Amino acid sequence: MHDDESPSRTPARTLNPAAPAVPRTEVPARGTGPAPWVFRLVAVGLVLTALNLRPAITSLGALLEEVRDGLHMSGSVAGVLTSVPPLCFAVFGVMAPRLARRFGPGAVVCAGMAAITAGLAIRPLVGGTAGFLAASALALMGIAVSNVLMPVIVKRWFPDRVGSMTGLYSMALALGTSLAAAVTVPMTEAMGGSWKAGLGVWAGLAAAAILPWIPLVRERGGAAGHPAAHRGQADAPDLRITRSRTAWALACFFGLQATAAYITMGWMPQIFRDAGVSAGTAGVLLALTMAMGVPLAFVIPRVAARMKHQGAIVVCLGACGLIGYAGLYLAPSGGAWAWATLLGISNCAFPLALTMIGMRSRSGAGVVRLSAFAQSTGYLISIPGPLLVGVLYQHSGGWGLPIALMAALMVPQVVAGVLAGRDRTIEDEC
Repeated sequence: MHDDESPSRTPARTLNPAAPAVPRTEVPARGTGPAPWVFRLVAVGLVLTALNLRPAITSLGALLEEVRDGLHMSGSVAGVLTSVPPLCFAVFGVMAPRLARRFGPGAVVCAGMAAITAGLAIRPLVGGTAGFLAASALALMGIAVSNVLMPVIVKRWFPDRVGSMTGLYSMALALGTSLAAAVTVPMTEAMGGSWKAGLGVWAGLAAAAILPWIPLVRERGGAAGHPAAHRGQADAPDLRITRSRTAWALACFFGLQATAAYITMGWMPQIFRDAGVSAGTAGVLLALTMAMGVPLAFVIPRVAARMKHQGAIVVCLGACGLIGYAGLYLAPSGGAWAWATLLGISNCAFPLALTMIGMRSRSGAGVVRLSAFAQSTGYLISIPGPLLVGVLYQHSGGWGLPIALMAALMVPQVVAGVLAGRDRTIEDEC
C-alpha cells in the first residue's frame, strides 16, 4: 500500500473507528463534510498530544537517582519502575479500539490527555513507592490509548498524507521527549532542587493538550451520522489479525524497538553518570538522543511511505544502534556525544514502525486492529528488558552485561523489521 502524499482536505474516514476507508466514490462532497477548521484542529490536537506522550517517562529518567533516593528504592525496584510504561501500554492499549468504537477516537484521546494531566499532577504529591507507581500508571494509561489511536486518526482524517502527518506528530513526539530530558534537571534546580517540582511541572503541558479535542468531541455526532459511515461499518472486514505473519513481525519489531527505547530513556543518564559525567550533562546527552528524532521522525516516515520495502531503513537504524552500544561499552564518557547521537538515530525505529502500521492495511478497520495488536503485543514483549537491565546492573556491579544485552536484542529487531517492511497487507494474509 502506497501513499501519494498529495494534500487532501476531504477525509476518506468517518469518525467511527470501526469503519474502513470510504471509497472515493462515496466520499461526501466538500459542502457536506466537516468544516476546514476541523482539519486544522485535528492537526493541532495531534501535535499537542504527541508532545505529551513521553515527558512523563523521560523527565523521570533524568531524575531517576533523586527519585530512588527520595523513595528509598533499590536498583531492582527502579528497574520495575522503568518497566511500568510498556506494561501499561500493553494492558491499556488493548482497550483503545473498543473505547474508540464506543466514544470516538477524539473523545478517547481527550480523556487520555486528562488522565496524563491528573497522573503527573498527583505523582509528586504521594509519599511512597506504591502511590508513585499508581499515579504514574494513571498518566501512562492516558499515553497508552493515545499511542494506539494516533495512527488511526491520521489514517482516517489524512488518508492521502499518511507519511507526512505521521512524520509531523512523530517529530512533535520526539521534541517533547527531548525537551523533557533536557530541561527537567535545570528546571528542578531553578525551583529549589526538589525532584517533585521538577516532575510535576509537566502536568501543565498535558493540560494544554486537552483543549483542541473538546470541540472535536462535540463535532463527532454529525460526522458519525453521515450515511457513508454506516456503509463503511457494514463493509468492515472480519480480520483475524493473529493469522497475519506481517502483523506478528510488526509486533515483534515494535516490541524490540520499544525495549531499546525504554532502556535508553530509563537508564542511559545513569550509565553516563556512573562513567563520571555530571547529572546535568547526562540529561543533555539523553536530550540529544531524543532530539535526533525531531528531524528524522519527520523525514523517515515520508521516505518510508515511498518505498515498497522498508527493510533498508531498518538495517541502517540497527547498525547505528550496534555501533552506539559498542561505544558505550568501550568508552562511555570519552565518546559520549557520539554514542548519544548514534543511539538517537537508532531510536527512530519508532516512527518507522508507526508508518508501517498505516501502510500494512488497506482499511481504517484494519489500521485500528493492527495498531492495537502491534503496539499492545509489542509493549508486552518490551516489559522484561528494562527490568532485566536493572537486575543485571545491581548484581554485576557495572554496565558491561546490561550493554551486551542491549546490543544482542538489536539483531532480532532488525530481522523482524525487515520482515514487517515487506510490501503486503494484513487483509491479504488474513
